[in-house]
Amino acid sequence: MAANNKPTSVAKDLFEDMGRQVEGMKASTEDGDDQRVVDEIESLCMNCHADGITRLLLTRIPYFREIVLSSFYCPHCSFKNTEISSAGQIQERGSKYVFKVENSEDFQRSVVKGDGCSFRIEDIDLEIPHGRGQMTNIEGVLAGVKEDLAQHQEARMQQMPEAGAKVAEVIQALGEMLDGKRYPFTVSAEDPSGNSFIQPSPSDARHKYTRTEFDRTPEQNAFLGIGEEAAADGQDAPVDGQDAPATEIRPEYRAADGLVGGGDSDAPRTVTTNNVDDEDIRENEVYSFPASCPGCTRHCTTNMKMVNIPFFKQVVLMSTVCDHCGYRSNEVKTGGEVPEKGSRITLKVNTPEDLARDVLKSESAALFCPELQLRVEPGTQGGRFTTVEGLLTNFRKDLRAQAFGLENGDDEEEIRAAADSMQSETKRTWAEFFETLGEAIEGKRPFTVVIEDPLASSYVQSYTAPAPDPQIIVEEYERTQEEEEDLGLKDINTEDYGYTQTEEKKEETATE
Repeated sequence: MAANNKPTSVAKDLFEDMGRQVEGMKASTEDGDDQRVVDEIESLCMNCHADGITRLLLTRIPYFREIVLSSFYCPHCSFKNTEISSAGQIQERGSKYVFKVENSEDFQRSVVKGDGCSFRIEDIDLEIPHGRGQMTNIEGVLAGVKEDLAQHQEARMQQMPEAGAKVAEVIQALGEMLDGKRYPFTVSAEDPSGNSFIQPSPSDARHKYTRTEFDRTPEQNAFLGIGEEAAADGQDAPVDGQDAPATEIRPEYRAADGLVGGGDSDAPRTVTTNNVDDEDIRENEVYSFPASCPGCTRHCTTNMKMVNIPFFKQVVLMSTVCDHCGYRSNEVKTGGEVPEKGSRITLKVNTPEDLARDVLKSESAALFCPELQLRVEPGTQGGRFTTVEGLLTNFRKDLRAQAFGLENGDDEEEIRAAADSMQSETKRTWAEFFETLGEAIEGKRPFTVVIEDPLASSYVQSYTAPAPDPQIIVEEYERTQEEEEDLGLKDINTEDYGYTQTEEKKEETATE
């Protein structure tokens, strides 16, 4: 029995040792010890079925996180293969990166393609489905796809001429992209696990680089192996034909008339799940309804409250907290009809008092600070109702986490350790950017905030309302065709959609 259990024991010891290396990597980096240990294990060759050698190396990628590089080589048939896999946990939300390649330097942007990542070349509608993990650059991805398609092209042209002709067009397009004859073109990487990425740069212009997060679907959770695990737990698994279990509102929201901190604390008012269906939604009333946690897929509760922003409109504050995995989400949703034009709000921040202005940045809004070289694309952080200082602080935290591959963008020690592994020029660029942003947050540097919202659902507090504020400029602008398409407004039919059955019959008869 001891001999039969030996391979299992070796594998267990190997992964336990790899886990210890992940935990100790940060400490060793801070101490200046950058040595990497390569683990070797015997593995079955899938080509000749003899024994080969697999080498595993744990390393850290700048701007990202820890990964495991695996390399297999068989001395009998010379078969070899390399892959990467994440050494960290599955992220709470999936991520999608969109990058526009505009010159030869952009080809050198690093790409981490996890085994669950779908990589697309948007201009030719070519998708590389999820498969083995890769660590390469954009040029390497395109060259690899071109090489794979060209391997059996001659046989394809003989056996399936029509399909071969289409593949030949794709190969030609990829060749023109690699030769720099088809600038610009767009690539994207979408990974439900959140463990893939395309390297960013603080000098990226507007619409060149976009990173968004999304909630996973039940199918994506099942693919990652976390949906079935949550259901197997049995604690909160839904039963067919039954509603989610009733829950109470979180303690901090228990208050008279839905106002936090009001009323008699000895008689808290309980709000049951799905109470949004009991009556009309009223202002300053906290409502609760069931939801599924994007992180662990178990049942949780989302709290909702509608408030009225003076001189603006009604907005809905939504908060979700999962008691099982600790997932937290806070967003602001605006309502009302879609306006005919978008809005552009320009705020000049000259004093520390301006940093305390309330700001509502909707999910559809983009934010720009020209003096700080800060650009935030629509969808980043969702909807937020905070202050100018709070908004910039959140952006700094997220940008640090993204740039240095950290879970916490406020951990100064981890940031210094991660920056040491960067190239000197890149490190200097990021340092200057965050120093400038820090001075703006502390009120030491004047700057301008421009919020461009195609749905006109964003707001900046005026200190002189209802009179015009000399530091705020509000403009209307015509939405672009791209914005109309992204918002789905071109697909909305608001005329002649209420046909009666008699009218439909008349039209069918007239057509016949």
